[in-house]
Amino acid sequence: MTSSPVAAYHNENFLDSDDARPIRILAEYLEPLYRLSDERVHDTVVFFGSARLTENGPMGRYYKEAQELAKQLTEWSLTLVGDRRFVICSGGGGGIMEAANRGAAEAGGRTIGFNIGLPHEQRPNSYITPSLNFEFHYFFMRKLWFQHLARALVVFPGGFGTLDELLETLTLAQTRKIDRDIVILLYGSEYWKEILNFDALVKHGMIAAKDLKLFKMVDDVPAAFEYLKTKLPIHNGADTPCIAKSKVSGT
Repeated sequence: MTSSPVAAYHNENFLDSDDARPIRILAEYLEPLYRLSDERVHDTVVFFGSARLTENGPMGRYYKEAQELAKQLTEWSLTLVGDRRFVICSGGGGGIMEAANRGAAEAGGRTIGFNIGLPHEQRPNSYITPSLNFEFHYFFMRKLWFQHLARALVVFPGGFGTLDELLETLTLAQTRKIDRDIVILLYGSEYWKEILNFDALVKHGMIAAKDLKLFKMVDDVPAAFEYLKTKLPIHNGADTPCIAKSKVSGT
């Protein structure tokens, strides 16, 4: 007796093959879009920073301040009318990511984790809203989602991953490849001035002096919170999610 053939989208061997890679990439775009729409998430405030920073470690103040800032932003966002605005989003792991999700959860809000599967497994932290807990295989699709809904980026001290995410956002802002403004805050000026010499980039002609206005450095929660409240666009149409659009030249 001949068995019934398996539909292509139920063929796990095919879906895991090299030939099906474009389908897996597309799924990492469409499946988050479906879930975020279902949760009525309009836009996000993204927190970046090291997974190695612990609450009680030598740089523990940054953990506590990321937690408090995320809490205050969530409490404020819950007072806004309409779809879920400025939802706190992180990379889903520990350290600063955990602190941001934790603060948002303590405020009673939903909070997003865009986790990434790594050889040394990064486990999602326990503060992410279950329906907004995502797992990515492709780094570039994960980074697309960080940018896609972001209205602000708060960057705490971090290493290679944090630098990668920060510099990509600065490049998109500098080149206007995203046709909207993203507020970029570097939290902890002492750290960032030691790690990145922006003035030297201007001195050597690698960036323009005006590019220094693409970001702002802050050193405490009240300053960061007030700046974000001032700069975030409260009234922004009815589309959910509010997907970033790529700027296209007129020719």
